[in-house]
Amino acid sequence: MSDPAGVGVLILDRGRTREAARPEAVAEAVRTALIAVAAGEVSAPPRVAARSGRGLLGAMPGHVPGLGLSAKLVSVFPGAAPGEHGSHLGIVAHFDAETGRPLAVMDAEAVTAVRTAAAATVAMRALARPGTSRIAVIGTGTQARAQIALIAAMDGVELVVGARDPAKAERLVAELPERPAAGAAAAGVEAAVRSADVVFCCTSSREPVLRRSWLRDGAHLSSVGGSDGPEFDAGTLEDASLFVEWPGAVTEPPPAGAWELQGTDPARARLIGDVLAGRRPGRRSASELTLFKSTGHAALDVAAASVVYRAARERGLGIAVNL
Repeated sequence: MSDPAGVGVLILDRGRTREAARPEAVAEAVRTALIAVAAGEVSAPPRVAARSGRGLLGAMPGHVPGLGLSAKLVSVFPGAAPGEHGSHLGIVAHFDAETGRPLAVMDAEAVTAVRTAAAATVAMRALARPGTSRIAVIGTGTQARAQIALIAAMDGVELVVGARDPAKAERLVAELPERPAAGAAAAGVEAAVRSADVVFCCTSSREPVLRRSWLRDGAHLSSVGGSDGPEFDAGTLEDASLFVEWPGAVTEPPPAGAWELQGTDPARARLIGDVLAGRRPGRRSASELTLFKSTGHAALDVAAASVVYRAARERGLGIAVNL
């Protein structure tokens, strides 16, 4: 979407970015982006980062045909963010792909949360067994809340929230609207995982919070956390059919690649975009354990930013400035 003449660059704070980031619209754009990644149509170099003593600053530019051109600058400082903020803070700049003109600057935390949840949900819809009803979300932070917001739009599901601190899970569940996101807090991570057909792991853990022995045969796991370490154990990876956003999830070192997948044979990993496009199979049997490991990809930021920009323009959100 091009910039209307004379409007300037749209500035969207966290609240306006969240308001414009309609989850189902983002999910549809993310699906398009994942298919484009698998088809080799996306221009996006591996994420790079500068590290300080407390965290890192990552840079993620990308272009997706039909969606646009964007770049994200995001800091990841676990445990250092005050108040309501999560550990991923920064900005996303969205540009006109034809002229290079900046169109908008928006909150990166909101964009990251919704596009990551959208990717995990799109993968779940492609890989989980038909009739899945019991869904566990592991974590209580910004990403877990974004994931729950997408689950809330689903019919016929039961939500359970698990956390290393059960009291945090109870507080999160108490804040949920009674319908449609009503859920229950589990006594811990293990209890939540053992009861679930689908598990979304959304933590900032530096060591595994989830073990293979807790997962049911035929379960699906979408792991989106673990920026500083593995979320699940080696046994889970060993037994699962593996799906990723891009080949670099396996071949690149962190922070571009996944901690859990270092040293994995790249031939084991199937691109979720190929499954979505029908070019490769997804789940092959009801008893198969499927694993989608998300590292984040610039194409997903482009997808979310395109939705946010379009919705903000249509609804008159934000402030226009001349840069």
